[in-house]
Amino acid sequence: MIPEHVQKVLDKQGIKELRPSQKKSIDAGLFEGNNLLVCTPTASGKTLVSELAILNLLLSPTKKGRPIAVYVVPLRALASEKYKDFSRKYPSLQVALTSGDMDSDDRYLENYDIIITTSEKFDSLLRHHAPWLDRVKLLTIDEIHLLNDVGRGPTLEILITIVRRLIPDIQLIGLSATIGNSKELATWLDARLVEDTWRPVRLDKGILYEDTLYFPEKE
Repeated sequence: MIPEHVQKVLDKQGIKELRPSQKKSIDAGLFEGNNLLVCTPTASGKTLVSELAILNLLLSPTKKGRPIAVYVVPLRALASEKYKDFSRKYPSLQVALTSGDMDSDDRYLENYDIIITTSEKFDSLLRHHAPWLDRVKLLTIDEIHLLNDVGRGPTLEILITIVRRLIPDIQLIGLSATIGNSKELATWLDARLVEDTWRPVRLDKGILYEDTLYFPEKE
């Protein structure tokens, strides 16, 4: 069941029906604070899963203090895109973008509700003991399959490990379209695994040979 304060926002945005992965995430305890690992195809609605959790955290009439939600992405360009998108969709919330100076605790971020950042920047904030870290109650890791990346993987793994140690009650949401060991990763995250194959556009596999495209499954 969707909390009333979240449903009001969905109604304003004209969202009348949720996609399969979003429904499964709710059933898996999204609104109860459970950690989730959401593994579904591109454009299947994974980002909204995180947004639902963010709205539930920040708009709940029973919230304590002023919690912060952090959304981590692998690239600065993607961080900028998410910042613009979140700022447009949720004008009543204070959204911040930080991905630059790696030698600062960015104290000003304590005035924001949602912080969009890269894994490298958030790792830096953790190491500089940003004074607002204890208010972070929700952490989303987009493209979490990059844990397996030679370059970004170690930083992401350390980041997750430190956050879980510093903030034991944090809700962690991992999003990915491509994970080969989803069950093992969900176990490591102490998360419930949400999987689904639904996609908005049908995907057909074909073979291009001498300027002709063949679809064996249809023949």
